[in-house]
Amino acid sequence: MSWSLRLATIRGINLKVHVTFAFIVFLAAANWASLGPAGMAFGVGLVLLLFACVTLHEFGHALAAQYYGIPVKEIVLLPIGGIAFLGRATRNPVQELVIAAAGPAVNVAIVALLLPVLWLVGDPVDLTPALLRPEGATPSLAVALHWLVGANISLVLFNMIPAFPLDGGRILRGLLGLWTDWSRATRIASGAGQGIAMAMGTWGLLSGQIMLLVMAALIFFSASAAAADERGHAVLATQRVGEACNRHAIVLGESERISTVIGYLLTSYQPDFAVVRGTALLGIVRRSQVLEALALRSGDIPVSAIMIDCPRVDATHSLAEVRQVLTEAASPVAAVFDSRAFLGLVSLDDIDEAETVLHFVNAGSPSKPGAQARSSLRPAEA
Repeated sequence: MSWSLRLATIRGINLKVHVTFAFIVFLAAANWASLGPAGMAFGVGLVLLLFACVTLHEFGHALAAQYYGIPVKEIVLLPIGGIAFLGRATRNPVQELVIAAAGPAVNVAIVALLLPVLWLVGDPVDLTPALLRPEGATPSLAVALHWLVGANISLVLFNMIPAFPLDGGRILRGLLGLWTDWSRATRIASGAGQGIAMAMGTWGLLSGQIMLLVMAALIFFSASAAAADERGHAVLATQRVGEACNRHAIVLGESERISTVIGYLLTSYQPDFAVVRGTALLGIVRRSQVLEALALRSGDIPVSAIMIDCPRVDATHSLAEVRQVLTEAASPVAAVFDSRAFLGLVSLDDIDEAETVLHFVNAGSPSKPGAQARSSLRPAEA
């Protein structure tokens, strides 16, 4: 995520903090400013401890995902909480349940560890985790423990609301996925998320709670995006990549000079060029690489000197599967093979365009949308 600073790398996961996090630190200091520098430091310490708990919550999700072989790109801390960015989404209901539940389970464990300490301190547990300083409270271990226990309980209760994409909504989708197909489970969970978000937004509007309005908007649009993504996945799952890749794109011989590619750049919008030796694919050259080489006056070197590798997929894979491969590999293009024969390249832009076409084809086709879509995208025979 842009505007984020890396704090550490743990188990290959970049832990980052967004620059807007400074706002919550400022707010915490301001809430305790009446007690002087010591009070301000205490307020900042509280919010840092809270976000340490949020970080552990997100690592609960991340480590559970890694257990199932799902890569985790990064964890970003924001004023509204944390986000773990997974390399791909799971479509396995059991995995969804475990990954979603792992975060709140961490907060439950934190509460279980803190409660005995509170008992030793001997003060009653205050379960009001407001960032605002409780009236008459002074910095102390008891206040900090009370506040952290309440904050972690609040994190569990809020995240367990069955409003997708909150953890509770994902758990709902996982449970639904045990007895129905994934697309239907996603539609139901997303619909529940949108409904709860509208209720939250209405309450926030009537009560004047701006933060609740913001959270409601985020939940509503995230749930809507999840539903749209699932519709796209369902459409792309009907189309084999071998029937949608560009088999007539310009290819480059390994000894061709970069300067000769200028003509191709001027006469086509092709972003990627396959580099071949006979019929064998050696790698690809991206349009941006050619422009960079020309800027460095390296037009006389062969294209093979700057070519890079890309994911390779079988022609029988669906476009939905290829999109997942490209997302996980952080690559914009894949090479398509029929057995060992190179057929052509397919990019994320190609897949997005195919999704748009297939939506229109399916909307106008009363039967067998998958077969209709395949014939509509099949490239012309040479």
